[in-house]
Amino acid sequence: MKRTVLMFIMVLLVAATAAASEQFKVGVIDLQRAVIESEGGKKARSDFESLIKTKQAVADEKANAIDKLKADLDKQASVLSADAKKAKEEELDKLMRDYQRLVNDAQADIKKKEGELTEAILKDIHEIIGAFAQEEGYDIVLPKDLSVYSKKEIDITDIIVKKFNESKEKSKEEPKEKSKEKPKGKK
Repeated sequence: MKRTVLMFIMVLLVAATAAASEQFKVGVIDLQRAVIESEGGKKARSDFESLIKTKQAVADEKANAIDKLKADLDKQASVLSADAKKAKEEELDKLMRDYQRLVNDAQADIKKKEGELTEAILKDIHEIIGAFAQEEGYDIVLPKDLSVYSKKEIDITDIIVKKFNESKEKSKEEPKEKSKEKPKGKK
């Protein structure tokens, strides 16, 4: 909250100063939408969902083993000796602790991976925003969520997504072009 108020006051001061001297150009961007709609964001989402499915499959396999052991224990409870029953219960407890640890580790891995993917995309988007703002003469570009209201005309999200996708496409083509160049050798 303090950050938002401070940012708002700063924008007002900058706007007042600029308005007194010349035209002030402001842009807003919906960063969440830019991440989601960009090709990099879509690929990251696909990779992320694949990771979740992999972790879920391992957890499901462990859960099935627990269920099977529980069912066996329930069926055999009346015929097992006290020691055998205790051994099965201890095995079940161990499997359940292992399962819980596995789930916790998977959740931590997923959260970490999500942060890494988002951070990488946001870094690239911020670079593109900076370059675009300089080229087009923007004095300030703000995240849309810091704005209570903004005209649709100052929203640059679509432009940034397009430029982000173009930059990623260009970076894919560059290695291909370099590999087509003939290596310089002796005559």
